[in-house]
Amino acid sequence: MSLAGRADGVHCTDRSAQYNISHSIVPLILFNKPFRVLSQFRDDSARQTLAEFISDRFAYPAGRLDYDSEGLLLLTGDGRLQARISQPDSKINKTYWVQVEGRAQPHQLELLERGVSLRDGQAAARSAIRIEAPATLWPRNPPIRYRANIPDDWLQIDITEGRNRQVRRMTAAAGLPTLRLIRYQIGPWSLDGLSPGQSRTISDRDARCELAAWRRQKRS
Repeated sequence: MSLAGRADGVHCTDRSAQYNISHSIVPLILFNKPFRVLSQFRDDSARQTLAEFISDRFAYPAGRLDYDSEGLLLLTGDGRLQARISQPDSKINKTYWVQVEGRAQPHQLELLERGVSLRDGQAAARSAIRIEAPATLWPRNPPIRYRANIPDDWLQIDITEGRNRQVRRMTAAAGLPTLRLIRYQIGPWSLDGLSPGQSRTISDRDARCELAAWRRQKRS
């Protein structure tokens, strides 16, 4: 169950979620990053950046999302919250919707979960399942290139790491090249209600509460 944007009924009993909470006014920004937008505020090559969508220059991405990927990007000016979200040791679950070339077979999904060999080591998905094309999916501009004689499939892949282009490299290693990649969820926060280029904010207090509640829920 997603806790995104819902602080009602969430109580910060976790001390790690409470430090300096009464003094913190830095919000967490949930942004639906469009295709071909950089996850940074400046670029020397005149590509689209976050500056065209996000006015808060004190917020920085908690993790990255590739230029040619779409979906949820979290930004905050709170360094500790940023670290909790983005550091590998945090093991926060990230859910991706992945359109792949070819029909995913059970042995390929099992391989993704068991682990594939990448140039920087083994990588395994927490889960990899076939899904229908998401009902809330928006058209991509420009659209992907379809090949009439090659089918495609949609997968939902969950990982806790965040290596460079990890999901794309994993699906390629399993024989399923990625055509389109959308990050749907990070921890308790999801894309629900956000169109491409749209964002919404959650207070730092509520973000900490939601993250602490999500962690407790996962442990239970």
